[in-house]
Amino acid sequence: MNPQARIKELTDLLNHYNYQYYQNSVSEVDDFTFDRMLEELTTLEQQYPADRRPDSPTQRVGGTISKEFPTVYHRFPMLSLGNTYSEADLIEFDNRVRKGLNGDTYEYICELKFDGVALSVTYEDGVLVRGVTRGDGVRGDDITPNIKTIRTLPLRVKADGLPPVFEVRGEGFLPLAEFERINKEREDIGEPLLANPRNAASGTFKMQDSAVVAQRRLDCFLYSFLSEPEVFQTHEESLNVLKSWGFNVSPTWRKCGTIEEVMAYIAEWDTRRFELPLGTDGIVIKVNRYDQQRELGFTAKSPRWAIAYKYKALAASTTLDGIQYQVGRTGAVTPVALLKPVLLAGTVVKRASLHNSNEIQRLGVMLHDTVFIEKGGEIIPKITSVDVSKRTALCEEIIYPTECPACNTRLYRREGEAHFYCPNEKYCPPQQQARFEHFIQRRAMNIESLGEGKIELLIDKGLVQSPADFYELTSEKLLGLEKTYEDLESGKKRVVSFRQKTVENILNAIERSKAQPFANVLFALGIRYVGLTTAEKLVDFFGSIDALAAAPLESLTSAPEVGPRIAQSVVEWFSDTDNRVYIERLRLAGLHMEAERKIVEREGSALEGKTVLYTGTFANFSREELEAKIAANGGKLLSGVSKKLNYLIVGESPGPSKVNKATQLNVPMISEEEFMRLIAG
Repeated sequence: MNPQARIKELTDLLNHYNYQYYQNSVSEVDDFTFDRMLEELTTLEQQYPADRRPDSPTQRVGGTISKEFPTVYHRFPMLSLGNTYSEADLIEFDNRVRKGLNGDTYEYICELKFDGVALSVTYEDGVLVRGVTRGDGVRGDDITPNIKTIRTLPLRVKADGLPPVFEVRGEGFLPLAEFERINKEREDIGEPLLANPRNAASGTFKMQDSAVVAQRRLDCFLYSFLSEPEVFQTHEESLNVLKSWGFNVSPTWRKCGTIEEVMAYIAEWDTRRFELPLGTDGIVIKVNRYDQQRELGFTAKSPRWAIAYKYKALAASTTLDGIQYQVGRTGAVTPVALLKPVLLAGTVVKRASLHNSNEIQRLGVMLHDTVFIEKGGEIIPKITSVDVSKRTALCEEIIYPTECPACNTRLYRREGEAHFYCPNEKYCPPQQQARFEHFIQRRAMNIESLGEGKIELLIDKGLVQSPADFYELTSEKLLGLEKTYEDLESGKKRVVSFRQKTVENILNAIERSKAQPFANVLFALGIRYVGLTTAEKLVDFFGSIDALAAAPLESLTSAPEVGPRIAQSVVEWFSDTDNRVYIERLRLAGLHMEAERKIVEREGSALEGKTVLYTGTFANFSREELEAKIAANGGKLLSGVSKKLNYLIVGESPGPSKVNKATQLNVPMISEEEFMRLIAG
């Protein structure tokens, strides 16, 4: 089969599998088969970019680097809605609707008001061609590459009767589970935590690298359809048809015949909303019939046929009984408020985040104070303020510890950082435990059978002092191990024991982990600030653990998206003798210490024997596509500017250090257009 036919076949098959999975919850192929097909399609598209279709599933994984987001005008303005917290205002709104329709019969559609980012997505001939942010309502930013990473959003709609051009609108959001996962990883590598899912979603949609956006697994609920001329008679009809076309429409909407039914819907979701996989802060009420919407019209700022009811932020008052200081894998000491249990948003809250010592000072909170806690857009309840009027003589000033609560090592704080750190990273018990847990996690070495207290048991028995010790475990060492623990939350006893089947599962999982790619191994090492995304960038740039370990600071900062802080952390980690020994033990165990070499299909020999490097962003290539194009034409990619470099390809917003050094060394610098002419012969 020729490459063009294979690209078409793979695109159609993978789109079908995606549709079955996301719309019908049916897995027609296993993940391994799907990933191999996607990898094959990606490779073919890199070799034949002109044959990549706009609805290719490879667009889901991103890869486009944006120099900037073009501003585009909305075909239909994205107006804001009037807000109210009052049921009396809703009754007044209903009276205005009745009066505006001269007593004609009408219905409402009630929808949850999701806490995310308003998006507009345009389709032409059924193909997604543009995704835009709300902006100021008249114009927004074109973020199409990032929009395409949303897996529940069809890249191509196949249905009868599609308008030639139509627009769907919805709320892009970061699912709560994904928000928690990202923050756990950020905490794990020493990065500051994201504030809340809404802000995280907004920041993610505006990221320059769509490959990073894809890894955050954004989602979108659609709630509006627009076209000229109109296709539907009612909003209800449009929602049902959008669902049938494969769009992700939240099933929480309801048609209401009276304002009393609207009130009942609002009351029902006052507590039920906390069961949802995303944040929601209110209800949107719309007149159902489109002809009635046109009759009611608009004010200067908002439609007269819709209104948003906002729930008040849920808050409670309780007592701060104490503070627990937790030590993370990077040594960061985080204070957690221990509260007198209080009911909030349907759950009993016993703990709340205090973030760091700066937050304690900002709040002015003292032990035994009466505090207000909220659970709005946050996952974990937070203390928002102190009821100073209830402060008594029993209240005590909070003295932040100067020594690690786990190992008594003196804490320190880096300039410009909010957290205090324990520097005893090798022997501080919680840091040691967290280092093991980081190593085995799914996105690292994926040794899933070692959870649920088993690592703690191995540490207690002296069988592991380093993750490298996992690869020296045997059945003889593990069989029969047992220990009883007390669960701090429930107060109940639980037993962890290593029986025959458990031992087999552990050893098999450890053996399977040896197949993890180099990027996962690098992430598993636990270098501060090096998350999985950064690890992948470093692997792409340096290729092997030896090249990375030998790289000076200047070469590290030449790697894509690696700043001075990450580079310094990498240099410090590899300069530690114990870490070098650790690497060699993992290498001897059989872990991958270099990137898998890709088979390159040659296009030409214009760069034969030439060394090439690039800097900046490019109009016609993603980073991966440019590197593939260099290799396909015989060129060798260098990791830094040196006298051996034949060409530095300079795109938009180039790195000044590379350009300056190339100038000093008289290295030829060529533009993207000159590079394309060069490989064209």
